[in-house]
Amino acid sequence: MTQALSIIILSAGKGSRMKSSLPKVMHKIAGKTMIDMVIDEALKLDPQDVTLVVSQDILAYWQEIKNNHQSKIEINYAMQEQRLGTAHAVSCGLNFFKESAKKLGDKVLILYGDTPLLSSLTLKKMLDKLNESSLCILAFEDEQENAYGRLVIDDLGHLEKIVEFKDANPNQRKISLCNSGVIAVDGKYLEQLISQVKNDNSSQEFYLTDIVAIATQHGLKRSFIKTNSAEVLGVNSRSELAQIEKIKQKQLRQKMFENGVTLISPKTIFFSHDTQIASDVVIHPHVVFGNGVVIESNVEIKSFSHIEGALIKSASVIGPFARIRLGTVIEENSKIGNFVEVKKTHVKKGAKINHLSYVGDSVVGENSNIGAGTITCNYDGYNKFKTVIGDNVFIGSNTALVAPVNIGDNAVIGAGSVITKDVNADELAVTRSKQQNLIDGGKNYHHNKSKK
Repeated sequence: MTQALSIIILSAGKGSRMKSSLPKVMHKIAGKTMIDMVIDEALKLDPQDVTLVVSQDILAYWQEIKNNHQSKIEINYAMQEQRLGTAHAVSCGLNFFKESAKKLGDKVLILYGDTPLLSSLTLKKMLDKLNESSLCILAFEDEQENAYGRLVIDDLGHLEKIVEFKDANPNQRKISLCNSGVIAVDGKYLEQLISQVKNDNSSQEFYLTDIVAIATQHGLKRSFIKTNSAEVLGVNSRSELAQIEKIKQKQLRQKMFENGVTLISPKTIFFSHDTQIASDVVIHPHVVFGNGVVIESNVEIKSFSHIEGALIKSASVIGPFARIRLGTVIEENSKIGNFVEVKKTHVKKGAKINHLSYVGDSVVGENSNIGAGTITCNYDGYNKFKTVIGDNVFIGSNTALVAPVNIGDNAVIGAGSVITKDVNADELAVTRSKQQNLIDGGKNYHHNKSKK
């Protein structure tokens, strides 16, 4: 018989060391908030419900969190008005079930919104342990000095209790088996165990970890599994956020290698959590991918390019120093060159925008060539307007296309033009002041200047 799973995610931490007006769990790793990372892994376990224990300051972001997880289950929240410890936070989560008359799951998994690298595979192993025990702790080995709680194991190898570092004696502090904080508990015992937690410790907080000793007193079977220390790293400061970003980027780079992507200088390339890149793509040093990028095979991304929210199709070349922005589609065999910015534009097959140009809110037709210094003037200070460039069009250098404007197939625009009206197919358009050459004008200029 399938056992229902409830997941409680503790997310009310203030994160004062972050020095930020943004709630701690809303800070991002690889373009994704920490709380979203934790929820995504939780949903892979197919729970019956997910409840976030939050403080007042996260409510402004609640709709955003819900919108990011369009799952078959509703994500709920429970308020923790006072921060009195992790056991108190769990009791706030349990109060939600009482107040809403919802049934707590047969198994309960307690996670943390600021521990974003946890894998659903590890969590599944913890839940499996509940088939033979009443609770399971996620632990890790660490010989280095740290402030994590320590798992105390009896002579038979059974988990006896967890001692918080502040309350540990010198011998207990030497224990290398550390507590991550993540706990899986048999649902029928959780409320009973939490209700017996006291705050008679150096911090005067209600520690969730005390339920292990309470379970021991009641003769309930305890278990633990071990994972690597990187997976359970939490975030309490900007430096720890950067440390986890580094780990996540290393994971993403390894995934790219496994997918057949060439990274010429891996440590200088940064991916988003959702970056999708096909095989035989070559990425040069110092490239950054924002959210929502999909790149097909045989594309080359040259150095110092920044790409976000774009689809780049096969055999195209991007950069160096290119910026590809949200809503852009670049079709096969296209070229976006150095110091080119493209935004919300459909660049069709074989088109080239090679140098020093801005193309926004536009369509660039097949095999068209956009000369150096061309800009689409798409914004009048109030509204955005569209530029449509047909197939096989040649736009001369230093051209301004003042939208809304349409350039027909096979048209040619002379260099230095300011185009404010539509240009029909096969037409040549030039808007250029008449050049005047003054005899001895240059000679006189230099003579006059040298006398000053």
